[in-house]
Amino acid sequence: MDYNFFMEEAYKEALKAYKIDEVPIGCVIVYNNEIIARAYNMRNIEKNTLKHAEIIAIDKACKVLKDWRLEGCSIFVTVEPCAMCSGAILQSRIDKVIFGAKNTKFGCCGSILNIVNNDSFNHKVEVIEGILEEKCSNLMKDFFKNIRRKDKLNGGL
Repeated sequence: MDYNFFMEEAYKEALKAYKIDEVPIGCVIVYNNEIIARAYNMRNIEKNTLKHAEIIAIDKACKVLKDWRLEGCSIFVTVEPCAMCSGAILQSRIDKVIFGAKNTKFGCCGSILNIVNNDSFNHKVEVIEGILEEKCSNLMKDFFKNIRRKDKLNGGL
């Protein structure tokens, strides 16, 4: 499996979010070496906490496979999944999570917590981190730098 190729595809999704002033996190789900679902964050646009890229992509993949179990699937995410998304990854029985940049504030695939590999659960998810890390990290840094600049121009609102 070409991790860089699939992370580039997730990155393209993150760019879509970036262009609409959404937190630029993108995701693809791969089954049998083919992308079966793509998504990007839509939390701010949809005004819905659940609209993280991973949740949207998992929903799409379940519809494609016609099952809630996504065994045999890998999820590629530009930024380490949060607790909600890590829980959904675990619950859906995804085999692997591959992410670009660590999430030192909310990451739950090893940074803050490791939900997907907690010994108390009956399913474990292989975690591969750091794929296109610098590129994914720079996109997030650029996004938040621009947000702070816009806030400053608007008088700190």
